[in-house]
This record gives sequence, structure tokens and C-alpha cells, in this order.
Amino acid sequence: MVLTTCPNQQEADTHARAIIEKRLAACVQSSPIHSYYRWDGEVQSDPEVLLRIKTTDEHYQALEQYLKAEHSYDMPQVIQIPIENGLTEYLEWLRDETTVNGQ
Repeated sequence: MVLTTCPNQQEADTHARAIIEKRLAACVQSSPIHSYYRWDGEVQSDPEVLLRIKTTDEHYQALEQYLKAEHSYDMPQVIQIPIENGLTEYLEWLRDETTVNGQ
């Protein structure tokens, strides 16, 4: 699973749809959040939209490249969290949905 944040729902929706269409992930979930962080030496606070991107390890590099190229942030959060276990049928669906032409 990969986590990223977007500045608004419109950008989150654009990325979620593109990620699914490109088969970089099987599912993208979005949730409104409020982030606190240090940037340029100052504490910042902003509303954001968190994307939880369900993908496979094999698709991480392509997903990271997509986010670096298309994201509006200068340095987007792109964090991979390994999925160690899960319902077998769900994990098979995830692999099937990220497979293009049997690859």
C-alpha cells in the first residue's frame, strides 16, 4: 500500500482515477485529513486529502514516477507500507487488477 496526500479533493480524484486506469493500483481510497508539518523552517497546518493506494510491490516504481511527475506538490509524500497478510481472495484480486495482458 502506498500513501500520498493531495491539497484538495479534485486533485485526489484526478490521481485516483488515473492510477486505476493505468493499472498502477487495484483500489484507491480517499479521506479528508488535517496535516501539521514543518516546511521551510515553519510549522504549517493544512487540510489535505489522504490517498491509500492498494497496489503490488512490482508497481511501486511506476506509481512513484507517476506521482512525482503529476502531483502538484514540489515533494509529494510517497510512502510504501508493505502488506504482509490479508484475505487470500482480496490479495489475488489486487494482483489481477494490476495485471495487464497477463503481465
